[in-house]
Amino acid sequence: MKRLLWLGIGLGVGVLVVRQVTKMAHAYTPQGLAASAQESAGGLVESVRSFVDDVRIAMAEREEEIHAAFAEGVLYDDQFAEERGYPLDGIDTQEGRR
Repeated sequence: MKRLLWLGIGLGVGVLVVRQVTKMAHAYTPQGLAASAQESAGGLVESVRSFVDDVRIAMAEREEEIHAAFAEGVLYDDQFAEERGYPLDGIDTQEGRR
């Protein structure tokens, strides 16, 4: 009876090892490498699409803020104006009014 038990355990472990080795061997075949590359490329494309969608949403929000400020007739607070070389009061002494 003990021998039959150990034979069953050995067969079970053998089946598991063969299945794992087969999966690993398939991963290195041309079909396995192509499938892996396709999954990676699909994930990259989805990430780029998500990024572009986020940029479009943020761009639309920013544009709406600028339009609202323009409609109210106020000077929109441009937090990056000085970094681009424009003073905060909206007047550039070299180029005139912007």
